[in-house]
Amino acid sequence: MADEKRVFSDEIHEDAVLEKLGYQQELKRSFGLLGMIGFSFSIVTSWTALGSVLIIGVQSGGPPVMIWSWIGISIFALAVAYSMAEICSAYPVAGGQYSWVAILAPPKVARGMSWVTGWFMITGILAMGATNNFIGANFILGQANLCFPSYTIERWHTVLVAYLIAAICTVLNIYGPRLLDRISQAAIVWNITSFAVVVIVILACNDHKQPASFVFSEFQNFTGFGTAYAAILGLLQSSFGMCCYDAPAHMTEEMKAPSLEAPKAIVMSVYIGGFTGFVFLVAASFCIGDITTTAESTTGVPLIEIFYNSTGSVVGTCFLSSIIVVIVLAAANALLAEGSRSLFAFARDNGLPFSRLVAKVEPKRQVPVYAILLAGLSLGDPPLTKFPDLSYAMPLLTRIIAYFTDHMRVIPGPYTLGRFSIWLNILGLLFLIFTSITFNFPTLNPVDEENMNYTSAAIGVIGLISIVTWITTGRKNFTGPQIMTPGEIVRDKR
Repeated sequence: MADEKRVFSDEIHEDAVLEKLGYQQELKRSFGLLGMIGFSFSIVTSWTALGSVLIIGVQSGGPPVMIWSWIGISIFALAVAYSMAEICSAYPVAGGQYSWVAILAPPKVARGMSWVTGWFMITGILAMGATNNFIGANFILGQANLCFPSYTIERWHTVLVAYLIAAICTVLNIYGPRLLDRISQAAIVWNITSFAVVVIVILACNDHKQPASFVFSEFQNFTGFGTAYAAILGLLQSSFGMCCYDAPAHMTEEMKAPSLEAPKAIVMSVYIGGFTGFVFLVAASFCIGDITTTAESTTGVPLIEIFYNSTGSVVGTCFLSSIIVVIVLAAANALLAEGSRSLFAFARDNGLPFSRLVAKVEPKRQVPVYAILLAGLSLGDPPLTKFPDLSYAMPLLTRIIAYFTDHMRVIPGPYTLGRFSIWLNILGLLFLIFTSITFNFPTLNPVDEENMNYTSAAIGVIGLISIVTWITTGRKNFTGPQIMTPGEIVRDKR
């Protein structure tokens, strides 16, 4: 009974905080801490994400670059995660990064910076969702090719399966919103158990492992570029395995005590991802077999080839691949939920066309149905990745500006970094600037229209759209959260 009263008190307190930011509580608060850690790690799931880029990393510097750089990437990611966690604790609103920018940025440019951040944030989340769905489709079709070698995977097959994954998750998000917390709790158990099973099985079954020198010291370069450039490319592939840990920020309006628990979920997902990612990289590197054979596998998924090389069994390979498919489906479901809440929040602030419709919440289920449908349609499109780094960088940049201009030196939430705050902000921002620039680099030389990295063009298009729409409609209609001084948020420091 006492616990129920405490939960009710927490929800009343969080509703009051949301109201001070200018919003009414419309969504159902159902997530606890474990569920949100599971939700966040379902999206981060570093070890499976690394599996999708492993062969590219091996060709761009080799296992040593990916393995040793992973340690550094995890440390820098923690700097970003801790910085975002502190801000999220003070401003637990579904808008996440763009809302924080509106509060922390200099008042004269706050709305404009918030608008641009919102566009990059939403594009990044939906792009990562589409990428995840394509990975899931590749794993499903790759198993079909392994079992039936005469079957040839076509591009349109992958697109259809990706849209099927998006459709399943859309239905689940609309008709089963109360299940999200339970699914997330089950997902983290499944994910970590699957991680242990995969690592143990491939290490135990593989009797022709690579030597330790290949894994920890030998430099590989199949890129056609110089050594330093190849090393940067290998590092960036590792970086792909550590992103999207902002997910709890966009689900705060569905958490029972987000000011206290969302920051913990953000940080814990990075710790779990760092550990599982490192162990998986080492295990997979020992079991990778011939690089060329793995890279040119007819399954289209190098990790499936690694499983087959290790087990020598089609059934065993399909078993290991299938448990990863379940993880990808859980990630797809969580990414759609995160993306739809981001769309809902941005529309609530009049940031999208047809904002009133997209921001509408279905009263019975207490979910933004039209935002979910819009996100579902977007998550089947061909993926464009690494926009999240830009939306992560903006709140850190505005936080640093706010600190040094005395606009806001202390973030007023219960989760505080104390004197380490500003230094972690600076460290995290420098890392994000580095990855945002270098992720535009091409990965193969000579560069042609097929292997060209079009990320820079996509970023330019999104940036141009955000600026043009700001000038034409955004500056007149976009609202954003209410701007508050630290003293205007009264919090229980329990």
